[in-house]
Amino acid sequence: MEPALNPYRPGAGLRPPELAGRDELIKQFDFLIIRAKHRTIDRGMIMSGLRGVGKTALLSQFLSMADQANWITVSAEGQTGGYGATQVRRRLGVAIHAALVRSSVRSRFKSGIDKLAELVSGFTLTVGPVELSKQPSPAATGLLDLDIETLAVEIASAARDHECAFAIFVDEMQDLDADLLCALIVAEHKTQQMGLPFYVIGTGLPNLPAVLSSARSYAERLFSYAVVGPLDESAATEALVVPAQRTGCDFAAPAVAHLVEASNGYPYFLQEYGKAIWDLAETKTFTLDDARHAVTVGQAQLDAGFFPARWERASAKERAYMIAMTDTTQTSGIADAMGQRSAELSPTRQSLINKGLIYAPERGRVAFTVPGMADYIRRATVQEPERRPDGAE
Repeated sequence: MEPALNPYRPGAGLRPPELAGRDELIKQFDFLIIRAKHRTIDRGMIMSGLRGVGKTALLSQFLSMADQANWITVSAEGQTGGYGATQVRRRLGVAIHAALVRSSVRSRFKSGIDKLAELVSGFTLTVGPVELSKQPSPAATGLLDLDIETLAVEIASAARDHECAFAIFVDEMQDLDADLLCALIVAEHKTQQMGLPFYVIGTGLPNLPAVLSSARSYAERLFSYAVVGPLDESAATEALVVPAQRTGCDFAAPAVAHLVEASNGYPYFLQEYGKAIWDLAETKTFTLDDARHAVTVGQAQLDAGFFPARWERASAKERAYMIAMTDTTQTSGIADAMGQRSAELSPTRQSLINKGLIYAPERGRVAFTVPGMADYIRRATVQEPERRPDGAE
């Protein structure tokens, strides 16, 4: 097949050619849009799941739908560390102002939006010395939670008057700094109480609901939560077959079944295998032999980029911890394998969680945030020198 015409798109956050198996979530967001037109509010949305399940693609789809409905939209991405927090706040402040300017240009309520843009330009959204503006607005207090609440109320009030909404779309939400996360939750709470259409639409790792609940206990009632998981067999088949058929190609039934099974329904893997089978197939009907070859090629691509991008971020001791996780997910069993007490390994475990490499689905147990990571680690370490349980060679 002609590589330039390959419809499959493995990549970070790229929208797949066929967003299969997510109809219910798309309908749920469309419901928010319909309710906003009738000046009726609902809850924000939080989607959590492993990496590679298509959360970012869904968030992009929702953002596109909101823009088409003339919502005032802002997008942000959580980042870890002090520098990351600084960058997120700076970008969020600038993005809110830019969103109002866009709305002013395209909407019929220009004068009101212009006044809001002027108001926003005075808010600080500071981390240390960082400011959105050097001339504070009289309405700005310098208190992050109060200022964001004020902005949300003012902007959402204008949006309600014109049958739309104000929404902040946040990817990797678990990585927002604690103060900003709390401020967004408080703003969502306040606007819901006032009947104003302000929505935080967030995605993140499986620990995101727990992070939100820890930030504010009432967060569990502010949002509609959804776990985004692998596609079922029907949806996974659709994700592969529909893009091929649009280009005049097709799969033999055993071929698509082989790719679906090899992918375990994970959208990112489906895209990687789809790209591989397109590039190597010699006829427009993809065969089982093509599929077997595609899995080999696709797995090599995953082992060259998707998995090592995570593995190489870990220190020697963190890698030893992850190696132990390939045999057990119980923290006590990991400690036994490493010859240490669980308490001694708490800093290592927390560092891995902070890096987004593992999460704790329940007390006393950990799991990888990346599907297939355990198998990759087994493949990656089989040729490495034998390590002692503490991570040293």
